[in-house]
Amino acid sequence: MATKKRIAIIDGHPDGREGRYIHALASSYAEGARAAGHEVITLTLGNLDIPLLRRAQDFNSNQVPPVVRTFQKTLGGADHWVILYPLWLGSMPALLKGFFEQTLRPGFAFAPAGSKNGMPRKLLKGKSARIIVTMGMPALFYRWYFRAHSLKSLERNILRFCGIAPVRSTVVGMVENKSRKQRAACLEEVRALGEQAR
Repeated sequence: MATKKRIAIIDGHPDGREGRYIHALASSYAEGARAAGHEVITLTLGNLDIPLLRRAQDFNSNQVPPVVRTFQKTLGGADHWVILYPLWLGSMPALLKGFFEQTLRPGFAFAPAGSKNGMPRKLLKGKSARIIVTMGMPALFYRWYFRAHSLKSLERNILRFCGIAPVRSTVVGMVENKSRKQRAACLEEVRALGEQAR
């Protein structure tokens, strides 16, 4: 029998209103995971008040806003993260980046000192992640021509930097041009990923 996991879904679309395909994908993943007996909590960032960091001192400060402590508790207690966002100007939306800047602070995500090679210690080891990105261009073009650079940046420079591995990805291209049937098929694929918690 598969191990039951605690899953944190980060719905990174800045518009929290219904009707966004990212929300449907997040719901499908959650439905699949719950059907398989996994515990799921979803953070819909478009409905949350996320303060932006403006100074390095704030990032390094122990004075963390209460809402950020809540995010850290949710993510710290999860075995597996699912991060969904639409590609905007070649990268993740600013709200999602702001969420990571606030949440993945020293002391929670990494420890600035303590290794022989001078690299920070990774404090989120043992967790895995799935990144799901939607975009208007073909997925193959994004991966081949643009080298999936924003996706790789999130994977290497943020998640793996903190110790999260493995990190898997799903790219949903040409999202505006997909037929209802194609969209439904994508939702089913994501639901299956939720059942597997991967």
